[in-house]
Amino acid sequence: MPTSKPAWPVPTRCPVCGGGTVIERVRCEGCESAVEGRFTTGWVQQLSPEQLAFVRVFIGCRGKIKDVEQALGLSYPTVVARLDDVVEALGNTPGAPPAPPSPPPARERASPRRAQILDDLAAGLIDADEAAQRLKKARE
Repeated sequence: MPTSKPAWPVPTRCPVCGGGTVIERVRCEGCESAVEGRFTTGWVQQLSPEQLAFVRVFIGCRGKIKDVEQALGLSYPTVVARLDDVVEALGNTPGAPPAPPSPPPARERASPRRAQILDDLAAGLIDADEAAQRLKKARE
């Protein structure tokens, strides 16, 4: 079994321009198989590192603003303002109910057959041409 290397947190913002980031490769720590594509961290990607740190404390305090005040040494209005910033960053209006999450696009709901073909390709059991043929047949 391979040894696990320490992992760095996924940067949610580009250090050069501040734009959003995309994960392009995901690897299994157990079997070393990898999948390449365009992946996101979902709603987490919409938050700045400071907002993520605030959310971690907020969740650790189980949403109790009084406990967040004490943990961060902030006043009640400041905690509420930071929470409102997080809510807005997630695309919601503070005080309004959030929109329900949308289902993932069809291409993200890969069939087990498609996943097996991609695993075989990643493991070198088949070449790209064979994988393309099998994927085409799997779609039919």
